[in-house]
Formats: sequence, structure tokens, C-alpha cells
Amino acid sequence: MTCHYAFGKTVEMPYGEALARATEELAKEGFGVLTEIDVAATLKKKLGKDMAPYKILGACNPQFAHQAIEAEPRIGALLPCNVVVRVDPAGRTVVEIMDPQAVLQLVDRPEIAAIAAQVRERLMRVLAAL
Repeated sequence: MTCHYAFGKTVEMPYGEALARATEELAKEGFGVLTEIDVAATLKKKLGKDMAPYKILGACNPQFAHQAIEAEPRIGALLPCNVVVRVDPAGRTVVEIMDPQAVLQLVDRPEIAAIAAQVRERLMRVLAAL
């Protein structure tokens, strides 16, 4: 399940377990979760709208973030890497990850492309472990 800005898959586990496992697997690859946005709860509170569980995890690998910011200080506008854990209309749990190569190609600098490739490789391992 890919598009030009993200990659992901349907996982064979309940939503809560997928959320916990995604966080664990991110940590194994050196990523911490800086933010956790509960989209479903926010839309319920702000708009009174019900939706299936949907969380966005803002994942960051400090080493790679530091390298990227050193090379291009404005790159913070494109960070962190977002990981979505959601329940689709059929009730299946889906995990989708922003493709850092797609997003960071906007910077058009070879040193950033190299960092994005390394980050993508680690995020692909996270997805494969789920």
C-alpha cells in the first residue's frame, strides 16, 4: 500500500496493539515519538464528528534530525516523520508512514537525500516488523 508520499500496510492486530508495536519498533530503529495526535478525539471534541480510531505519531531520530538541520536549518518545517495508525472503513488496522525521500526531495540537496535514504530504510524495517 503505497502512494507518492507514504508507504504502509494493513496489519493483523487490533488498533491498540498496532499503536504500541509501532512505537516499540520505532524505538528499536532509534526513533522517539515526540507527538501523538488523536485525530478521532480531536474531531469529536471540536466538530462533534465520530470517526474510527486514527492517531498520528510524530517520530524523530535525533541523530538524523541533527544532521539534516546542520545541513539545512529550514528543514525543521518538514520534520518529524509522521506515522499514522488507523482503522479503515472495513475495520482493519492500517499503519502508514510518511516517505522521507518524497518529502525531503523538496530540499534538493545531495546531503539531505542521503539522510532521507537512511531514514527511509529504517522506517521500512519498522513497517516490516509489524
